[in-house]
Order: sequence, then C-alpha cells, then structure tokens
Amino acid sequence: MSQLIESSTIPGFIRNVVANVHPDSHTFLMHKVKDTWVEITYKQALEKIDAISAWFLRMGVQKGDRLSLIIENGPDYVYYDQALQQIGAVNTSIYPTLSESEIEYILNDSGAKTILVGNPFLLRKVLRVANNCEALIRIIPAFDDFEKYSDKLSLNAGVVGFEQVIQEGLGLVEQYKHAIAAAREAILTTDISCLIYTSGTTGIPKGVMLTHHNLTQNVINSLIQIPYIEKTDLFLSFLPLSHVFERTATYHICLSMGCTIAFAQSLELLAKNMAEVKPTVLCCVPRLLERIHDKAIKNGTSAGGVKSKIFLWALEIGKKYRLVQEAGKKPGLILKNQHKIAEKLVFSKIKEKTGGRLKFMVSGGGALPRNIGEFFGDLGIVILEGFGLTETSPVMAVTEYHRVIYGTVGRIIPGIEVAIQNVETQHIYTIQTHDNFKEDLESEEGEIIVRGHCVMKGYWNKPEETATVIDKDGWFHTGDIGRFYRGNLQITDRLKNMLVNAYGKNIYPTPVENTYLKSPKIEQIFLVGDKREYITAIIVPSRETMQETFGLKDAFFEQPDVFIEDKELVDWVGQDLRKLSHELAKFERIKAFKVKRNPFSMDDGEITPTMKAKRKVIEKKYAADIDEMYLQETEAD
Repeated sequence: MSQLIESSTIPGFIRNVVANVHPDSHTFLMHKVKDTWVEITYKQALEKIDAISAWFLRMGVQKGDRLSLIIENGPDYVYYDQALQQIGAVNTSIYPTLSESEIEYILNDSGAKTILVGNPFLLRKVLRVANNCEALIRIIPAFDDFEKYSDKLSLNAGVVGFEQVIQEGLGLVEQYKHAIAAAREAILTTDISCLIYTSGTTGIPKGVMLTHHNLTQNVINSLIQIPYIEKTDLFLSFLPLSHVFERTATYHICLSMGCTIAFAQSLELLAKNMAEVKPTVLCCVPRLLERIHDKAIKNGTSAGGVKSKIFLWALEIGKKYRLVQEAGKKPGLILKNQHKIAEKLVFSKIKEKTGGRLKFMVSGGGALPRNIGEFFGDLGIVILEGFGLTETSPVMAVTEYHRVIYGTVGRIIPGIEVAIQNVETQHIYTIQTHDNFKEDLESEEGEIIVRGHCVMKGYWNKPEETATVIDKDGWFHTGDIGRFYRGNLQITDRLKNMLVNAYGKNIYPTPVENTYLKSPKIEQIFLVGDKREYITAIIVPSRETMQETFGLKDAFFEQPDVFIEDKELVDWVGQDLRKLSHELAKFERIKAFKVKRNPFSMDDGEITPTMKAKRKVIEKKYAADIDEMYLQETEAD
C-alpha cells in the first residue's frame, strides 16, 4: 500500500496528495466527452475548486451554511463539493431519482441556500418547487441553455450558470485566496461535512449529520483493513455520490490515496466503460454482480454442446481450486494445470469484459448472496463485501483480502466496537473490535449495535429521533439482525423486516428471498407472511429471460394490468420456486405467489434509492392482491 495520507478534514485530503503523493500535473479525474475520455489534472481541478470557493465567499456563504446539489456523478460534483467543503459549508446531496415533494422537503428541512442542478430534467423538478423553499436564494444549472427553462418563470431564487460561477470565481481567487486558506484551517473535526438524507423504508427522510472526523476516520481505518490500494489505482465510479457508500469507498478513498477516478457514463454503458478505462477497483451493489453472474452463466451454457461442457468443467475446476486455497493448502500439480486451462479457455474471457485489470470489487449497499460471491471466487475475481449504514459513515466491517468468508461482511474495522444484543432482553452477547478478532468466534444472533468514530453526530433537527437510535452508553442501534461467524460479521436481515407467522415462527425475508433469486427467471421478489399462516410472494420475472423464452414483445410489458395472469407464464416461474423451496424450511417456503409485470420502482415509491423494498408501501398498495393469495390453494412446493 502507498503511504496513507491522513487528514482530519475532507479538504485536507486533496491538498496532502498534491503536496506529498503526486505532482499537480497528475491525472485526478476522467470523464467521457462525446467519444473521448478527457483527463483532468489536480491543478485543473484545484483551480476550479478555488474559483468556486471564492465566488461563494463573495456571495456571503458562511461556515455551516447548507449548499445542496442534485446532479449525476462527474467532475462538477467534485468541484462543487470540494469548494464548499474547504470553506466549512455543508454538502446536502439529493438523489436525482427523488420526487419533487421529496426534493422540496429536503431543501426546506436543511435550509439549503443554493442548489447545483445537473440536467434539464432535474432543473424542471427543482423549478416547480423552488418558490416553496424559503431559504433557497440561488439555483445553479450545470449545463448550457438553461435560460429557456427559467426565464419565463417568476422565481424568488436567482439563477446563474455553473460555468459563469467558475469564470467569475477565477477572477476572484487572488482576492480571496487568504480567506479560503483561513476558512480551510478553521474547520474543526467536529464540524458537519455533509447532510445525507436517509431514504428510509418507512417515514419521512432524516438528515444524517456526518462530521469531518466521521468521514476521515472511516477512510483511514478502512484502508488499514484493506492495505492493497495504491496511488496508481484507477476506480470506475457509477454508484451515486449522493449515497454515502460511493462517497466514502470511491471518492474519499481516492482523495486520500491519490487514486484516479473515472466517471462511468451510465449504468447501461458501464460494461463498455469498463473495457475502455480498465479499472483496477470497482465499488458496486450486489444486483450488478448478480447480473454479471446471470449473463456469464447464460453465455456459457446457452449454446450447449462442447462449449457448454467446457464452461461447466471450468467452473468446477475453479471451485476445487478455490476450496483448496481457502483450506490453507497448495493445489496439486494436476489441479494447477487444469486451472491454467480453465483460466485460458473461460475465466480470462470473462475478466477481459471488466477491462482485465481488476484487483478486486467492493460490494455494499445490501447483502451479497453467498452463491454469487462463490461464483466470482471460482473465477478468481476477489469480491470484498462491506457493511454499514449512512449513520455509520458508512463502513463498520469489510472483508479482508486474504480471508474471504462467503456469506459474511468481514472483520470489524479498527477503532470501533460492534456488539450483538438480544432484541427482547437488551442483553449484550458479545462486543467485538478489530483487535480482539478471533477466527473461530461464533455468537448468538441479535441486533447489531456499534459505537466509535463512525457513529453520526445525529439527525438534523431531530433530537428525539436521534435519542431513539443512540442510547445513553453511546451505542447506535442499527436495526440490523446478525451474528459473528468465524470471526466475521454476518447479516441476517433488518429487524423491521422480520415476519412472525401465525404460529409464532420468526422468518427473515432476505435469506429466503436470496434462495429464490438463484433462479435466472426471477428479477425481484417480495415476501409476505407477517401474522399469516404461510408465506406468499410478489415476484417480478426477468424481462429479458421471459422475452427470450416466450418471444414476448415490449408491448406485453406495457399492458395496464399490474400482474400477469397467463397460466403458462405463471407456471414457468413456479417451476423454479418448487425446485428451490427444498433448500428452505417448510415454514419458509412460498405457498402462493403473484407475478408482477414490471419491477418495483423508485418512481412509484416502492423502493428506496438503494433498492430496498418499502415494505409498508408495497403491502398497502397491493393489499387486495395479497389477500387474494391467502384465498388461493395454489402452492409452490
């Protein structure tokens, strides 16, 4: 690992890198303009960052002011964020996918004075609510021709283009350079760096206050846990920077180490971008890995014949090779030679599609199904799984590179305590730290609680809500259920997700859903069964697989009926449910199900930006359909 450049504040990271790691002519950011990847040096970035800071100071922005942004990932996000960070203002990011009412709520709750807006679609949303936001005095579109959207409107807030801000600021830097430096030096570790509004599966969003200490310590201690990131690494960024996972695991880690960040054009173009920039590290969510897995299996087996046999043989060899290594042994000569052949014929082809240089991928934002992790392990691609929440900055645990235990989220990072607490009695079964780690530790199951440098300052303007999650002893209650397994933290489910059937059996939906998601026919699944006699589900099929199997046109998925009633299609889904049900206890098996025509979506308010189902919303929205399943006698097992 390169020398870790420690800093007590976020703006200190980039200054330290330029002073101690790279010359300012070194590439910092990359983004694609038309058909060309454009490289941006530290010098070019810092010039714009200082220009924006100077402009903010000229406009009267003060330490602690909340400055908002709703913009896709790209250099403009970095310029704006670093500019406000170094003068002590607070980044208040808004997910681009949020509704107008949610945008209005966050702007009003935070009291944001300024908002940077990324594209015309987002600007139209902001303009429709701007006059309802009393504190908002400035809207900054980050694209050309924005006037045609705002000129004819009567707005309380002024509108000025981001390019104009930068150009005017360049002329102010000399005048304000000492004020910028003084503001940067005046930042305290306890000062708020950002407000991140939790989407929440229930209730209204809450602004999580994360301090400079929270964020910098989370970076420093995560890197101690994973000492394999170098200043020469290139991260490809596609997860939203408005989410704490990407902000810490890609953006802040790159800021601290001097790594280069390349911004993907979109999720749809991610595969193409990976082949172009050849990243060495990629932070992702489990769903992306599931899609890569499904596509690889399909491509490897669909042709049948010899090609399919070679593919399946290679996977079996990869599994044997992985298991031998995990047992701490050296593969024998025959297995070594077989593995070399498998690598050449199969594994290398899959790796080439990622650019061929990946050292590892970091999976976060949700539980990674064990079989998916094992699949990548069989290919020789290391997946490091991490765990945390917005309220924990976010990393609490992450897999060690040399010790991957599939189905767990790794070892506790340095500097914090993580405990497992009995949900009913509040008895703490065990308290674990990085230093007291034992490879053979196994604990009881309970709620995961944490205290230490990663725990948030609290919820913005919500002291009562803060007091309900951070107890008198400083423990933050995550609401996640888990245990320690082989020394690593293992997540079972969310406390609020737990279903208790009519017979008193506790059922955690996530592991059950992950079992059924092994089917390539299933895209999403939502379990129902609280206080009911048996489990039912709403299932979203894989559109691509269903279209290929039945020759369906796009118009089929545009029909107004929410659920698919065609018996042949329903039975097709049911075939895999019956097969996979045998991996579960009888009380966990799906007895009846409905097939939803289209996925649960953020636009319909059914899932959060991090793809978690909003249980209360879905159960209320489809209450009649759910009740109908309990009147049916159709069984999946």
